[in-house]
Amino acid sequence: MARLTTGDLMARSLIANGVDTVFGIPGAHMYDFNDALAREGDKIRFIHTRHEQGAGYMAYGYAKSTGRTGVYTVVPGPGLLNSGAALCTAYGGNAPVLCVTGNIMSHLIGQGRGQLHELPDHLGTLRGLTKWAERINHPSEASEVMRQAFSVMHSGRKRPVGVEAPWDVFGMSIEADEPVAAEPLAPPRPDPDLVEKAAQMIAGAKNPLIMVGSGAIDASAEVLRLAELLQAPVTAHRSGKGIVSDDNDLAMMPPAAWKFWPQCDLLIGIGSRLELQYFRWRWFPKGLKVLRMDIDPTEMVRLKPDLGLVTDSKAGLEALITALEPKLAKRESRTGEYRALKHEAEEALATVQPQEGYLKAIRRALPRDGFFVEEVSQVGFTARMCFPVYEPRQYVTCGYQDNLGFGFNTALGVKVAHPDKAVVSVSGDGGFLFGVQELATARQFGINVVAVVFNNNAYGNVRRDQQQVYGNRLLGADLVNPDFVALGQSFGVESVRVDTRESLEAAIVTALASNAPALIEVPVPTGSDTSPWPFIHPAPPV
Repeated sequence: MARLTTGDLMARSLIANGVDTVFGIPGAHMYDFNDALAREGDKIRFIHTRHEQGAGYMAYGYAKSTGRTGVYTVVPGPGLLNSGAALCTAYGGNAPVLCVTGNIMSHLIGQGRGQLHELPDHLGTLRGLTKWAERINHPSEASEVMRQAFSVMHSGRKRPVGVEAPWDVFGMSIEADEPVAAEPLAPPRPDPDLVEKAAQMIAGAKNPLIMVGSGAIDASAEVLRLAELLQAPVTAHRSGKGIVSDDNDLAMMPPAAWKFWPQCDLLIGIGSRLELQYFRWRWFPKGLKVLRMDIDPTEMVRLKPDLGLVTDSKAGLEALITALEPKLAKRESRTGEYRALKHEAEEALATVQPQEGYLKAIRRALPRDGFFVEEVSQVGFTARMCFPVYEPRQYVTCGYQDNLGFGFNTALGVKVAHPDKAVVSVSGDGGFLFGVQELATARQFGINVVAVVFNNNAYGNVRRDQQQVYGNRLLGADLVNPDFVALGQSFGVESVRVDTRESLEAAIVTALASNAPALIEVPVPTGSDTSPWPFIHPAPPV
């Protein structure tokens, strides 16, 4: 045993649980925790950002691209609230992110005296944004609360958690043992009777479609094996992209899967909320049955399937394949049929310009093992429909939050986690300016992300909707922007402007070779982007 402060115990808990990086901004409430991190500087690095939101997004990018814990620390009150967008993204995106924050002095909590950074219910606010959150009231609780945080975060459906401590508690000390690593709860095992029923259901289907989400991200081999057995196409909307490589004949991006959909008689959802089918497509073939496999039992209540398996995707698929193989004769390859559907969809998507053409240029320039980070923008929306991905986690998405300011900041966290891999982010001009200050972080720490900014001088989607739906009454849609190249250069970041597919591809190749932070501006005439929405929300078949 040694005499350790609450801050020491928290920092050493991070290390015991495999954390090597913390993003954040120091502040008065957190000084004793910050100092504990500084004393562990040979074991854990601290990357300070220029905005709390950036710290949260970087932790998300780190977590989403690795499956490991992403950690950030901010002061309470405004610091926590500034990072709230990143926390709700981590919640929606099923990412293991840990927020470490403070509170006012312990004896003043709840008194409403107007202390620095005080909120009416700070812990309640944190709980409202996370899967679980708790306060450390005394150093004797520190190791156990941290253990619970890691256990809850990595048990079942991975989601963010929060830990706070009052200002005065961080520096309190006791004689304590070293913290130990947490163990997540074992996932639920697949029910043998339900597995047998699922195998029978699948064996009787002629045209099954497999839909994968982030819950299947660690079951790539098993998903592919099931698809091969059934000769069934596999599709994904955002987080499941790359679970089956898009250059596999059984992989279908959403527009091609939509063309297969009318003949589908069984939808097999694996670790997916089935947003694509229930919210985007909103039309179901007659007689369709739905089989779901998900570790989160609430999913079976939210969208009740014909049959649901509550289990880990990998274990569930292993059991299902074992039960299914004796029931299936070898099925003929449907490669020709699927290639034709994909070719038809690709030709249709080629009308979405200039986005589709620029995305092809990015894909050619990005190495096969590189990471692509989207953001809500005309190019980001289109990427979900047509950007090929070859491995799980290589496509980093903001999920259903679709928040401006996500892309570049998140990409920095991805790059910190994968310093030897190429990372490219795409943003619109509006979204990029939500987090432009993190160019300073990229420059200071040598985080070599290539940021591509498509500048149409507008919130493009808002502008199109106001034109088409609201009688061309424009309100807050047009933007007056800085010179992005000069802006990037003022941060010490290599910056260029390009205006063709070929020059964009060349600029990305050059930027990646330079191994330095880079900004590439792509001017797009206002209102010239073709809408990708007919492919995201296709009209039902006639």
